Amino acid sequence: MTKAEIVNEIANKTGIDKNAVQTVVESFMDSVKKSLSADENVYLRGFGSFIVKERAQKTARNISKKTTIVIPAHKIPAFKPCKTFVNVVKNK
Repeated sequence: MTKAEIVNEIANKTGIDKNAVQTVVESFMDSVKKSLSADENVYLRGFGSFIVKERAQKTARNISKKTTIVIPAHKIPAFKPCKTFVNVVKNK
């Protein structure tokens, strides 16, 4: 499902103008990005959590050049669904 499909579905269910729904959806995504970039997790009760994970430094190999490189420690965004969300998907 794409962002446009989400906007269409919300607009159809609520009767709100698509432009207004798109603004809200984009504002939500911007808020999540802003929070995660400030190392703040976002918790949505009954849905899941957007969290910042830390990856440790590791050594990797470039097989084609036969060299070893070090990938430094870094942070990545992640989503952790709540138990009810997992159970809904699992039971489909």
